[in-house]
Amino acid sequence: MPGVYKKTVIGRISYTNAWPLYYYVNPQLLDTPAEMLAAVPSVLNEGMKNGDIHIGALSSFAYAEAADKLQLIPDLSVSANGAVKSILLFSRVPVKELKNATIAMTNTSATSVNLLRILMEKAMGVKPEYKSMEPDLDTMMEQADAALLIGDNAIKASWYNREYVVTDLGEWWKEWTGCSMTFAVCAVNRNAASDHPEAMSEIASMFRDSKQRSLRDLRPIVNEAVSLIGGTELYWRGYFNNLCYDFNEEQQKGLRLYYKYAYELGLLKKDVTPELWRENIVMRVKE
Repeated sequence: MPGVYKKTVIGRISYTNAWPLYYYVNPQLLDTPAEMLAAVPSVLNEGMKNGDIHIGALSSFAYAEAADKLQLIPDLSVSANGAVKSILLFSRVPVKELKNATIAMTNTSATSVNLLRILMEKAMGVKPEYKSMEPDLDTMMEQADAALLIGDNAIKASWYNREYVVTDLGEWWKEWTGCSMTFAVCAVNRNAASDHPEAMSEIASMFRDSKQRSLRDLRPIVNEAVSLIGGTELYWRGYFNNLCYDFNEEQQKGLRLYYKYAYELGLLKKDVTPELWRENIVMRVKE
């Protein structure tokens, strides 16, 4: 018997990097009753894992932890083939000198935190001390040698930083692996996809349409970013154009490598092969 719930809950990442995926998603235009929940990735990740959120974006690492409960929606992600501009490590010395460092980590997303661990421990061969903290650069640097910020917190800090060396984790990953990095994916709860395939398909189509419309004309999103967060039109246009919102073979290859390294470091319990959802047809991502 199909699962019964009054409303489909759509998870919306509150950071600007995901805006193109959501900007034209209006639950009131759907044939199925739905509501949008906007939150930081850590909140959405938990909701997707426990089934309170039926469809939406979540961090790539959180998908891996709950891959048995979720399927990935094709063609949608938040990725970067090099510098991402909003996943930034601030440090007093160049990153290569952080041998016995204490690093303060943002507590708002697991993907970036574990990407930094992979880069430090795999690429550099060092194991610093990590501490999870609220994302405030000044407070973090009072207690650590370096601080990892993501999303709008990282963007704002980069604008005003005059003191610290800044390392872009997307750029570092690209230099080390040659691969792009996928920071967030869009997924659907397996039970919701099975019990309400038409509703989930309608929402997934709205995500894809939002992505296409947003990238075709960035002006509304750019103007809103300037109004709500600050910065210039030039900055935000460059920021959104720099990101990739597809999830093709190139993005899938980079994500598989990320999962492999996370498993080797014991950050994941198993090496995850992502599964794509298409109208109830599951396809395994190529090795």
